[in-house]
Amino acid sequence: MDIQRGKEVRRNRILKRIAISVVVLAALGGGGYAVMRLQPAVPTVEAGSVYPDTVKRGPMLREVHGLGTLVAEDVLWVPAIADGRVVKINVYPGTMVHPDTILMELDNPELQQQTVDAEFSVKVAEAGYTDLAVQLKTQLFDKKSAAALVTSDYKEAALHADRDLKLEKEGLIPKLDAEISTNKADQLKIRNDLEDERLKIIDESAQAQLAAQKVKIEQARALYALKKGQLDQLKVRAGATGVMAQLGPGAPAGSTTAATALEVGQKVVAGTILAKIAQPQKLKAELKINETEAKDIRLGQPAGIDTRNGIIQGKVSRIDPTAVNGNVTVDVKLIGALPDGARPDLSVDGTVELERLNDVVYMGRPTNGQPNGAISIFKYTPDKQYATRVQVKLGRASVNTIEILSGLKPGDQVILSDMTAQDGHDRIRLN
Repeated sequence: MDIQRGKEVRRNRILKRIAISVVVLAALGGGGYAVMRLQPAVPTVEAGSVYPDTVKRGPMLREVHGLGTLVAEDVLWVPAIADGRVVKINVYPGTMVHPDTILMELDNPELQQQTVDAEFSVKVAEAGYTDLAVQLKTQLFDKKSAAALVTSDYKEAALHADRDLKLEKEGLIPKLDAEISTNKADQLKIRNDLEDERLKIIDESAQAQLAAQKVKIEQARALYALKKGQLDQLKVRAGATGVMAQLGPGAPAGSTTAATALEVGQKVVAGTILAKIAQPQKLKAELKINETEAKDIRLGQPAGIDTRNGIIQGKVSRIDPTAVNGNVTVDVKLIGALPDGARPDLSVDGTVELERLNDVVYMGRPTNGQPNGAISIFKYTPDKQYATRVQVKLGRASVNTIEILSGLKPGDQVILSDMTAQDGHDRIRLN
């Protein structure tokens, strides 16, 4: 009996253990299934760390924004007229100058020698003219003397011919003698006429030779004036009233390199820009507008230029036909008085007004919102405890606002902040 009871006890223990194991396995399986059925936890975002906005309906002003600088409308570039070496700089950028203000002085010994040579060339040409005039006058006197002798012989022969004709008529001399006298007078008349023509030709020749020598003098004087002018312009003058805005050639348009400044001892070649003179009273703004936003800009559109010391109104006066580094240069002509501190090369912010939309649904422009595109954005739930992701189709855009074509309605509240960190979630909790 004891043996049978012991077997039943062991069997009951085994069955009990099996039952417990089955229950534990069932509990574990059910728990795993329940865990698999759970949704991902909703992430929590601090409400104060996001930028909210409310969707509105009404008029929207389309604008584009760009950074830029104030530049002078009237600019005088002062070039080097001749090669030289900078020996002295008298004026630096920011200084008020006048037409006769000497900005700097250059030195060119070769040009100085050329000027001296040109001056002596003028004197040589003038002396040559005087010498030629004396020679021609002497030749003319000799020719006139010879012509005077021929004239005298002709007149004498003419008198003899008249006398012999009268004597021949009275029968006092033979007819042959009278004819000989007449023939001699006729020959001398021809010689006299030829000498008169020769004197005219000699005079015209003398005038032509003197005129040619005068041309040489004028040529020498012109060369001397050119060299002397270049020598004088080694003292570089401003040439206009204004402010010296730049010393040296500066950086080429669109370049990212720093401006090149002149230094004492530096050599420059003819044509090198030595200075930039600007008129500070006449300024315009040059704005750099992103090429994707500049397509809607038109001449005459109103603009506002923020100088950090006041806003100047203006109008678009020029649009660069080419883009540089992804930007289009837009010139704005300023209207009205300039605020204090407005000067060339001052950094400014500019806003160009494109158009006014009368009745559209719009909101603040999200960080990743592009015109005529689509984005996903978080919209607040009515209790503002949560925000859910919605797809929104966008239309025309401005600097700070953008049109909504679908996905939102007036009165909806949305988050405009960058929510890239929540890309894997369609719902967030606002703490």
